[in-house]
Amino acid sequence: MKTVNLKEKFSTFSDHWNQRVIGEVNECAVKIVKIKGEFIWHHHDVEDELFLVVKGALRMKFRDHEAVIREGEFIIVPHGVEHCPVADEEVHLVLIEPKSTLNTGNIVNERTVAPLGQI
Repeated sequence: MKTVNLKEKFSTFSDHWNQRVIGEVNECAVKIVKIKGEFIWHHHDVEDELFLVVKGALRMKFRDHEAVIREGEFIIVPHGVEHCPVADEEVHLVLIEPKSTLNTGNIVNERTVAPLGQI
């Protein structure tokens, strides 16, 4: 049991869309990632995802609407819901999701990151 300093962890990398595991809770991974720009439309067949914004503002696009998640806020995207994360400026996120979750969900392409690094 040790304290995790998010600011310190985020300072260890500068790339975007490359998730890193910083802890585990039961069968879930606690991940951090910096994002900028638009990701891809995807969904997760069985995994729900929690996106907690630490810095910046995340736009989460859904097929029928868009949500803006600001610093200190989070959104849970249920499994099966198609979504597309967008960051107009750099955003720092904490993600909590099952360890089996691929960042690109049902799509495997050049943006898929597996296996994930740990810091």
